[in-house]
Amino acid sequence: MARKASPARLVIALSVAALLAIFLLYTSIAGGGRLVLQPGKLASHHGVVTLGGTVVGPVRGGVDAGYRFRLRDVKGSASVPVVYRHSLPDLFRPGREVSVDGRLRNGVFVGKPDSMVTKCPSKYSSKS
Repeated sequence: MARKASPARLVIALSVAALLAIFLLYTSIAGGGRLVLQPGKLASHHGVVTLGGTVVGPVRGGVDAGYRFRLRDVKGSASVPVVYRHSLPDLFRPGREVSVDGRLRNGVFVGKPDSMVTKCPSKYSSKS
């Protein structure tokens, strides 16, 4: 005698598949994002963070000793000194917006090597 398939199994299997699909969609859209802090909000966070801001010159130093400069809030006056021991992106210069991963140590933000990204100004300026 043939066994009749249970509709409960089908409902459970479809529910699990739907939950997996929702989880995959969420992680691909929102899960990969990371909070970017401005220098004015940095003091209240511990551990590795992404710091974003505008480069304030002069830029001193080099790859061996580390580049030293300040990052300022994009729309504000708070700033923090930064040390970055890696080659700088091609578009890096004072006045440009950048983001870099690292941590605050003794009042200086120490950037992780190869983590700096420069924002392209043409993408963010309004068209006339």
